[in-house]
Amino acid sequence: MRKQSDAKLQRYPAVSDLYKLAKKRIPLIAWEYLDMGTGEDVALTRNRTGLDRITLLPKFMMGAQTQNTTTELFGHTYTVPFGVAPVGLTGLMWPDAEIILAEAAAQYGYPYCLSTAATQTPETIGKVVGEMGWFQLYTPRDEDICDDLLLRAKDSGFHTLVVTADIPASSRRERTARAGLRIPPEITPNFVWQAAKRPAWTVATLTKGLPRLRTVEKYADATDIRNAAKFVGERFGGNLSWEYLKRIRDAWDGPIILKGLLHPEDAETAISLGIEGIGVSNHGGRQLDAAPAAIDALAPIVEQVNGRAKIIFDSGIRSGLDVIRALALGADFVLCGRAFMMGVAAFGELGGVHTTEILQADLKTNMAQLGVQTVAEIKALEPIIAEH
Repeated sequence: MRKQSDAKLQRYPAVSDLYKLAKKRIPLIAWEYLDMGTGEDVALTRNRTGLDRITLLPKFMMGAQTQNTTTELFGHTYTVPFGVAPVGLTGLMWPDAEIILAEAAAQYGYPYCLSTAATQTPETIGKVVGEMGWFQLYTPRDEDICDDLLLRAKDSGFHTLVVTADIPASSRRERTARAGLRIPPEITPNFVWQAAKRPAWTVATLTKGLPRLRTVEKYADATDIRNAAKFVGERFGGNLSWEYLKRIRDAWDGPIILKGLLHPEDAETAISLGIEGIGVSNHGGRQLDAAPAAIDALAPIVEQVNGRAKIIFDSGIRSGLDVIRALALGADFVLCGRAFMMGVAAFGELGGVHTTEILQADLKTNMAQLGVQTVAEIKALEPIIAEH
């Protein structure tokens, strides 16, 4: 069982530290893919400023307290109210990133969500993550492929399905274009030069091999990332509709989260189709630069849902305090994507553990500062939202 040293936790006590280290450890192409938004990164910034506007009024004189972060969701008990959001092309940021994060999730007892576009298969990660596995679906245009993906996920032990709604089309993501990233990644002189300046990443990548879209290789009949990525571009996405979602609902016998909603009417329609989880998210600011901060969309959706489904929030979370902010505004659970990936990029095999311990420690410390002992008490807080 991996355990991060107290000295390292003291030296790098915040997710912001992981950002700084990651930028020094991975090539510019990988950094821009991980850190970018879209357009001028306004939505990316809006997510952060939106969270910072939320303040919480502490109560003191509460006597001795013990913080209990245990959370129940869809019949499963988790040790904390947060998990790892799905991230595509993870092997570009660090080899075996999915395995590292799945191991941490299994060790600490929170969900890890594997992306369809990840670089490991559900069959591989299912053995690692155990009971903590969620699977994220980008919808294929071929319904037979969809059925097979759902079967593979279920047979591999994944019990919760996350259907991503907020990619009706690929966004431009101008920062990655300027950095020279192409999908699929190409070994250009620029890429080689970037890799040469990041020897730890290069050695790890050469040891493990270049990233591959292993989950979809079966359908693309190809093992090289170029042809697999081309297949994904031609045969996945841009087709999700309420009719397609109903078909998925009929095919999947576990809970479904519809991820990427910002409009209360979409949440209402999802509930009418039997969807158990509403994922409030703007895809980390990576799709529409004019999208509202995800945290600003949370309260209206919570009001619309009114307890008829669970609310799962993501976009912009960088601390345990941010987790508290989202819970206080009505979320039932929180997902973190970039924070965990920055941890892996910064610390490799210990990145998942270190990020977990940062978020867990910050969560408990801020619960104590606020005078709350449980997640239920966090949800009873009355946040104050400052004017724009």
